[in-house]
Amino acid sequence: MTVLFIDGDACPVREEAYRVAERRSLKVFVVANGSRPMRPPGRPNVEMITVSEGADVADDWIAERIGPGDVCITSDIPLASRCLARGGRALSPKGRVWTEDNIGSALAGRAVAEHLRSVGVDTRGPAALTKEDRSRFLAALDAAIAAASRPPAPKFIVPPGGF
Repeated sequence: MTVLFIDGDACPVREEAYRVAERRSLKVFVVANGSRPMRPPGRPNVEMITVSEGADVADDWIAERIGPGDVCITSDIPLASRCLARGGRALSPKGRVWTEDNIGSALAGRAVAEHLRSVGVDTRGPAALTKEDRSRFLAALDAAIAAASRPPAPKFIVPPGGF
């Protein structure tokens, strides 16, 4: 059964994710360090997890528990990479689906942006979420949940020397 993990401190699409999870009868863990107060949604399938403060504590909690068939919603590219490494799926609040094919370049771009900021270049944060972003997120979440619920495709191994 698919579980949704939400990197909750700054997730702008929690309500959308709650509605999708409720419609599909999925368990949701919203993980945050409590630096920003979050109101519990009052939904039986949603559990609020408050971890201790500290760098990557919420990320560690998610990365230690996510597995194949689960989905993480996060803007944090390193967390998305960790989720993929554990067989989970990851997507951003703007509907960007993280895959093995695109996570490497995203990590590299993040490293470049961090370097630019360290030398004083203003890299500005992400633009505010639009209606189109929310719509793209909902479509991506539905697709990720559907894909996570399908059994993995069988892997064909070609014997040495071919068939």
